[in-house]
Amino acid sequence: MQVTTARRNPRRGYSGCVSDVDLVIDFLNTVDHDAHTDVLDDPAAWQKWLAEHELSEGADDVRAVREALRAAVGDPVAATSASVSVTVELPAGGPPRLVAADVTGAVLAAAARLSVRGEWDRVKICGAHDCRWAFYDRSRNHSRTWCSMQLCGNREKARAWRRRSEEQVRDRVDQ
Repeated sequence: MQVTTARRNPRRGYSGCVSDVDLVIDFLNTVDHDAHTDVLDDPAAWQKWLAEHELSEGADDVRAVREALRAAVGDPVAATSASVSVTVELPAGGPPRLVAADVTGAVLAAAARLSVRGEWDRVKICGAHDCRWAFYDRSRNHSRTWCSMQLCGNREKARAWRRRSEEQVRDRVDQ
């Protein structure tokens, strides 16, 4: 099973390394409701994901953390909470930083940094009922609704147009 986030989230951090945004979005998208796949269900795919992100598996319930994060960014189906320990390190001569020993801590530390920087509200779940893909809203006014205008946005707008057309036909027939 090949799982990729490049399908709908093609932008990566400019530094070449995984940014906080990329880590959180990639983690949220380890489940793909549209394709009915979950990286956590396949141990080989999960280990590959961890290796690609240079993270280690921890003792925490990864699925519960992912579902809690999805709920926090607006997934209407996810409804759970989670708590994971993250350490604040004070290196000599350097600024404080959040550090974590495993994947859940690293993802939650990245989410906390996004929140502190005021970027958390840009992490969203696609508004298409059959998608629920996580994405980062890069629009100037934070108004993006769909993970991709070409895929989900187009489908949703076409569905809305069909509904309006059907209603207009019914209204004419009823008159």
